[in-house]
Amino acid sequence: MKKVFMSLAVVAMVVAAASCGNNAAKKAEEAAQAKADSVRVADSLADAAAAADTTCCCADSNAVVAE
Repeated sequence: MKKVFMSLAVVAMVVAAASCGNNAAKKAEEAAQAKADSVRVADSLADAAAAADTTCCCADSNAVVAE
């Protein structure tokens, strides 16, 4: 009977280890996706800021003009 319980304990540990091992790969994939999303958002914000800078029609009256 002792051998049966020991065998069941080993099988339970193997199943537990196998089910936990997949989470690391999934978490790494989610982290990479989150980073890609944040880079995409940052790029679109930078593009929007650059577009806003080029459409300014006001000139700075205190600016020094180099000749």
